[in-house]
Amino acid sequence: MALSLTTAFSHLSLPSTSKPHPLPLLLRLPSSSSSSRRAARLVLSASAADAPEAAEPVEAEEAPAEDGADEVVAVEDELSGLALRKYVKQRLPGGFAAQRITATGRRKTAIARVVLQEGTGRVFINFRDAKEYLQGNPMWMEYCKVPLVTLGFENSYDVFVKVHGGGLSGQAQAICLGVARALVKISTANKVTLRGEGLLTRDTRIVERKKAGLKKARKRPQFSKR
Repeated sequence: MALSLTTAFSHLSLPSTSKPHPLPLLLRLPSSSSSSRRAARLVLSASAADAPEAAEPVEAEEAPAEDGADEVVAVEDELSGLALRKYVKQRLPGGFAAQRITATGRRKTAIARVVLQEGTGRVFINFRDAKEYLQGNPMWMEYCKVPLVTLGFENSYDVFVKVHGGGLSGQAQAICLGVARALVKISTANKVTLRGEGLLTRDTRIVERKKAGLKKARKRPQFSKR
């Protein structure tokens, strides 16, 4: 019985698992990279030839200045330091004493010599711009132009000042009195308006001097009975 089974199985032909499977055929097609590169180069060269040339930038023509006054104002705004000092000296040939419209204003211990000239309303103090000299304080800057604004001349005259003594507050009020007195020299008709506003009155208030034996003008040390 065992022999019959072996002989029966021997006639069967089973596939062997050890045999390798046949590999699929791979077909290598000719590469078209070279042809595509050549075509791309031709397209690029054609597009570069057809493209219009870049337009060169056109420089804008400078418009001529309409008035010489605008140039003068622009130059004055840019002045500073030595250039500003030179500009003020050019406007005041011969110094402050040689000018026609001058006046002196005082407040506390400050003394201001003021010169008025026709201009655009700028103020120069000690060869510097008023805003720079007065540290941009709006109240002190307003003091310098109060007489001009009262008469409507804020854009008609330039103010040149040489001031010394006291602090900036006293100097600004001294300039105010000097400008008012200079406007009276221009026309006596301005005196009534300025006098009515109290701009021609000299403020005589001044710091009282220290007394011997006291801490200040009136402040006394604490009293001790014993």
